[in-house]
Amino acid sequence: MSGLVGLGAVELRRRVAGREVSCEEVARAHLDAIPAAEPVLDAFLAVLEGRALDRARALDRRLAAGEAAPPLAGVPLAVKDVLHIEGTPTTCGSRMLEGYLPPFTATAVERLEAAGAIVVAKTNMDEFAMGSSTEASAYKATRNPWDTARVPGGSSGGSAAAVAARLAPLSLGSDTGGSIRQPAAFCGVVGLKPTYGRVSRYGLVAFGSSLDQVGPLARSVEDCLLADMVLRGAVTTPVRRGDPSRISVLAPANVVLDIAEPDVAANFERSLEAFSRSGIEVRRERVDMLDAALEMTARFGTVTAAEAYHEYHEIIDSDRVKAVDRRVVSRIMDGKNMSAHALISIYRTRLELMERLSAQLGGAYLVMPTTAITAPEVAPLEADDALFHKVNLSALRNTMLGNILGLCGMALPNGRDHRNLPTSILVSAPGGEDERLLGDALAMERIVQESSQS
Repeated sequence: MSGLVGLGAVELRRRVAGREVSCEEVARAHLDAIPAAEPVLDAFLAVLEGRALDRARALDRRLAAGEAAPPLAGVPLAVKDVLHIEGTPTTCGSRMLEGYLPPFTATAVERLEAAGAIVVAKTNMDEFAMGSSTEASAYKATRNPWDTARVPGGSSGGSAAAVAARLAPLSLGSDTGGSIRQPAAFCGVVGLKPTYGRVSRYGLVAFGSSLDQVGPLARSVEDCLLADMVLRGAVTTPVRRGDPSRISVLAPANVVLDIAEPDVAANFERSLEAFSRSGIEVRRERVDMLDAALEMTARFGTVTAAEAYHEYHEIIDSDRVKAVDRRVVSRIMDGKNMSAHALISIYRTRLELMERLSAQLGGAYLVMPTTAITAPEVAPLEADDALFHKVNLSALRNTMLGNILGLCGMALPNGRDHRNLPTSILVSAPGGEDERLLGDALAMERIVQESSQS
């Protein structure tokens, strides 16, 4: 069954539906792959072998009785440990929650399981999602499958590493300022941040409540699309591949390449050239309102701190705070004195910028490198600012814009740098245009894959 490891969600579901393989065999193949990889990658906080096999066998019995295969029948799923699963530990990467067993399951997980997905593990993450490298977990630091001397990104680094290492074809992450798309870029997988509110956040332990969004990571757009349909409870027909001749992209001159590493910039330019050759309209122009949006990224920490303080102030004022890393405590406390008036002003500015960007795009997609750097090396966390600043702004600036401006966005692998590390292109659309993005991303994925292999 080792040949099952590495197959995508759509293909695995096809084989299960065709009775070529059982759900139990699929689950067992992935569970058997974990012990050899986990000591090197440290991607998981809990492997749910017994639960996974029980659910796989139960689904096999239903299929044997003649039940139609659900959309994700037998597909192994890894879940970021910021999402609850009833009776299964949720730690959020923190010692403070060690041993906590939630009494309910997050809606996002519940929907995927109802569609036949089999949760095989909970994934490692930066403590309370406050980090960008997955080194800030209270339990262990996750490594990048492409180079274990490097970080996988964060805070959904465990979810990205699990998919990249072929330990699960599909995973769930959460994205506050890039925590799905940035690790997807560093690990060379596809990551989708849906429009805020498109996917239920019930059962998600919040970091920034006005920014957080649950979304999938996979090795193809097709697999992300399938997961997205289930997550949003869609009953419509699948999204179709877009026609390149009807796609337009805008590469903002004032954002794209001013801080990018040379290989990242070169791969981004190659992707744009490939788009143009394929019939996609490529617009290169300055987007003045993005300058104001970039100024908002400087206040990103202020907003998240204020929202985190609202979420966690009872913990901060209790003895339980002793189990939380002092850097996390410091970040939460930064939000204590943020006034409601100041927050309201920021939220209004965000709404204004959303409207202005949508008008300037005029139906085009905003395209940028997902991150301006490739995965940096693992480094000690002794310095006071290491937890939040070691992976510098160039790894998060572009993704933060998506959360601030309410965009839906997808990170697509678009090549490697001279060290064989993945690079990525970020394709974003105004909020609510997820179906259009997903359909057109099917076409863009093929184009960038072909161009990166030429």
